Amino acid sequence: MGNVIDCLKSRGLVDSITSEELISKVSSPIKVYVGFDPTADSLHLGNLLGIVILRWFQKFGHTPYVILGGATGRIGDPSGKSKERPLLDDETIENNIAKIRKNFSRVLDFSVSNSPVFFNNFEWFSKINVIDFLRDTGKHFRLGVMLAKDSVKTRVNSEDGMSFTEFSYQLLQGYDFYHLLNAHDVCLQMGGSDQWGNITAGTDLIRKLSSKSAYGLTFPLLTRSDGKKFGKSEEGAIWLSEEKCSPYQFYQYLVKVSDADVIKMLRMLTFIELDEIDRIENSMNSDGYLPNSAQKKLAEELTRMIHGEQGLQKALKVTEGTQPGAKDVQLDYETLKEISHDMPNVRLKKEVVLGSKFTDVAATSGIVSSKGEAARLVSGGGAYLNNNKIEDPLFKISENDLIGGKYLMLGSGKKKKLLIEIE
Repeated sequence: MGNVIDCLKSRGLVDSITSEELISKVSSPIKVYVGFDPTADSLHLGNLLGIVILRWFQKFGHTPYVILGGATGRIGDPSGKSKERPLLDDETIENNIAKIRKNFSRVLDFSVSNSPVFFNNFEWFSKINVIDFLRDTGKHFRLGVMLAKDSVKTRVNSEDGMSFTEFSYQLLQGYDFYHLLNAHDVCLQMGGSDQWGNITAGTDLIRKLSSKSAYGLTFPLLTRSDGKKFGKSEEGAIWLSEEKCSPYQFYQYLVKVSDADVIKMLRMLTFIELDEIDRIENSMNSDGYLPNSAQKKLAEELTRMIHGEQGLQKALKVTEGTQPGAKDVQLDYETLKEISHDMPNVRLKKEVVLGSKFTDVAATSGIVSSKGEAARLVSGGGAYLNNNKIEDPLFKISENDLIGGKYLMLGSGKKKKLLIEIE
């Protein structure tokens, strides 16, 4: 494959580029960057795409720069948002920055000469006087162009409108690019397709202030076949940090990806060779195909990428132990104690559980939303206690059902599990 742009295109990872000159530019090593605002103390699955693309550039000999938005995070990017983000205090932003740095550790290679470079854009913005910034940078931005950007038009015409704070975001991101090119020779900025306006704000500013060439590349947002964003579940975002989303939960989300989406995700999010992905896709239409094999491959690759081999093995162990009817898997106290940190769990008092109907406990625990839903789950054959199917709607939980005198494992259907720890 000729160069990194050809590689990204073949995997569906290029949405737009600002100039075809970029294709020849990447024939030699360059410096590239993606920015990540610290709006939470972890990045999520949707952010992984930007990290993966930085790794592809690194594989082709280019140097990845990661910009953590200590300054822009104080403003809030309006792109793709229907209303303004709540402003975070300085302490929260600094804490978030410290924690999300860890999300890059297993994807990017820190052992090579073109190892990643990290910057916090607060380093340069904190030294700029607001008057100087408006005089030297703001005068190069035209309101007509700024108002025409999709991220602005959508919000300005909405019920909540847009504050001047958010409106100024593109000035800050544009200046980031100018500063990185000027000070560090970083000539390519990349981001999701919703970042096109912010990226071109930077290339326009550079064109007015510098004789150097600068380029932009956007990649498609990570969306499902139904148009919704990947990385969301009933419980919330699929985070990259183990403290917010265990390896088991991460694995389970990916193993449930639909057939319509799994091949696209293998191409976009993994480093598996395209020939092998084509073979997996072809096998999905064969008579001997084992259902969910492609999803298991995706889940294994990404769980290993984000949580390491140890995290993957932990996820596989929990998955094996929580299969309905898994008679050959010993659900003992030690096993459940180990996996209690790697699957959804709640604590309930013994008097609430013992002697109560399964349907009542299921509703109280939150694995279903109501006793009525629990009753329908039993009648539909989807209720499990300790991997055993519950068929009697009047079944009551006794001391004998407790594993090690402390745990119960409830199942709603074949995939949704909840561990109850008895207080």
